[in-house]
Amino acid sequence: MTELWIPVTIAAAFMQNARSALQKHLTGRLSTLGATYVRFLYALPFAILYVAGLHVIGGEALPRPNRLFFLYVSLGGLAQIVFTGLLMWLFSFRNFAVGTTFSKTEVIQVAILGLLILGDTLSPLAALAIVVAAAGVMILSAGQTNLSAAALVASLAEKPTLIGLASGAFLGASVVFFRGAALSLGHDSVIMAAAFALAVALIIQTVIMGLYLLLKEPATLADVVIQWRWAVAVGIAGVLASIGWFTAFTLQNGAYVRALGQIELIFTFIASVLFFRERSSRAEIAGILLVAAGILLLILGR
Repeated sequence: MTELWIPVTIAAAFMQNARSALQKHLTGRLSTLGATYVRFLYALPFAILYVAGLHVIGGEALPRPNRLFFLYVSLGGLAQIVFTGLLMWLFSFRNFAVGTTFSKTEVIQVAILGLLILGDTLSPLAALAIVVAAAGVMILSAGQTNLSAAALVASLAEKPTLIGLASGAFLGASVVFFRGAALSLGHDSVIMAAAFALAVALIIQTVIMGLYLLLKEPATLADVVIQWRWAVAVGIAGVLASIGWFTAFTLQNGAYVRALGQIELIFTFIASVLFFRERSSRAEIAGILLVAAGILLLILGR
């Protein structure tokens, strides 16, 4: 059962790519916050239907949430929202590319936080695989934005770098807390535990962001409703991706899952070369090869 996390993670990464592509259609019609909010609002009904289907049709018992579950799922939902806010703040800086590159350390931060919070350990080979994949992601990101190694080193103490590291930390924390939430249910079915954690997380995120938009950007909230056709598509793709991520996190160490999830970058790279005929720099090619090497080390070394 535990090896199921591999195909589930790959499917989640693929659906995340699809969701990102669909979100691009909303970029000119919604603010950044609005485009983010549709991920939660329009995914929520499908997440609830998924839990109901597992219960009514699949015969799975509903979990009995406890205090630890609510603590973890609330922290996970908040961490993901803070990550989004930090990322948007990062884009307001002229040299945001530096911070974005450092935010790619997320997979390493998942490993550290997983160990500190949940006691998740890594084998030496898995740790090496994660470092290799993370290095590949950073090199790929730097190559796409024409950043030199000297520029990265010189920016270590700058605000965009610190914001990028913080955004990676909060994204990593959300992964660890969501895994902790699902595991804390102690449910016999991993599928139901993951589905229930996802639905509750989306309820929390939908309410928090909805109240914020209502108070700060009511026009954006109206636009989110007006653009419901594309938003529903984003919601469906998003909930399918989230179902995959939450299931994989429940089955396996979050660091393993996020490292394998970098295969999303390989999908994007292949599409850019084969379908859009885009040229890649040496740094981008080196980065994608390192990502692939890290993924192979992770899978074959288990």
